Amino acid sequence: MLISPAYAQGIGGAGGADMLTSFLPLILIFVVFYFLLIRPQQKKQKEHKAMLASVRRGDKIVTAGGLIGTVAKVIGDDELSVEIAEGVKVKVARGMVSTVLSKTEPAKGDDKDEKEAKEEAEEPKKD
Repeated sequence: MLISPAYAQGIGGAGGADMLTSFLPLILIFVVFYFLLIRPQQKKQKEHKAMLASVRRGDKIVTAGGLIGTVAKVIGDDELSVEIAEGVKVKVARGMVSTVLSKTEPAKGDDKDEKEAKEEAEEPKKD
């Protein structure tokens, strides 16, 4: 007979190395996405959350709707009263503040700032 019989190949013994090389591009794509997309977004979210926590009376803000106004009163943890024109005040959810245009000096009753002022006054000046 001129035709040789064809036999099925057995399962290769190097399956572990083949699995790693086949998943390597997928792992590499995930690492690139993490450093270019996920990590910067988490950092931006953290900065925005800190900015929202530091909003106080007198700050000039821009809301997500585009209104520019001055914080007249901090009503609660998640609500602000914003003066958008003379005598016109609106309530705004704290989460809807997109940016703080200008910060005001802390109030005199703020314990942290009073302690810092006392420490600066007590330190002897070096010439």
